Amino acid sequence: MDAVFRALADKSRRQLLDRLHNKNGQSLGELCEGLAMSRQAVTKHLMLLEAANLVAVRREGREKLHYLNPVPISDIAERWIGKFERGRLRAPGDLKSVGGETQQIHLPLVGRSKFAKQISGGGGCRRIGRPPTRRARFAARVDLPSRGR
Repeated sequence: MDAVFRALADKSRRQLLDRLHNKNGQSLGELCEGLAMSRQAVTKHLMLLEAANLVAVRREGREKLHYLNPVPISDIAERWIGKFERGRLRAPGDLKSVGGETQQIHLPLVGRSKFAKQISGGGGCRRIGRPPTRRARFAARVDLPSRGR
């Protein structure tokens, strides 16, 4: 997976992937058209994309055709982007309309930081917008009564 991230880090390689996405199965000559890179530079970028399994190659006679392989990008989307965006993507669906008014259903505190839980009433600090004090953190662990300020 590191090779995929390394390959996607370069703007030129992303541009080549975009061109393959628009028209799959291009030869080296077709990929070089309209780019401000030499043929050798495009070849090196394509070799890195092949090593990362983002581009598949098929020979037809004397031509070498390049095809986009979407599987590694899909794996990244599932593993890295999906798990962080899952809650945000569901949030619009958690709104319900009652008699013309939109009401939000309160979601559980899944995936939120300890600080966010403390601000929202999970105990600890009473000062909103600041991290809990040492005393508040200690009191939460040892069950000491907190000072009312």
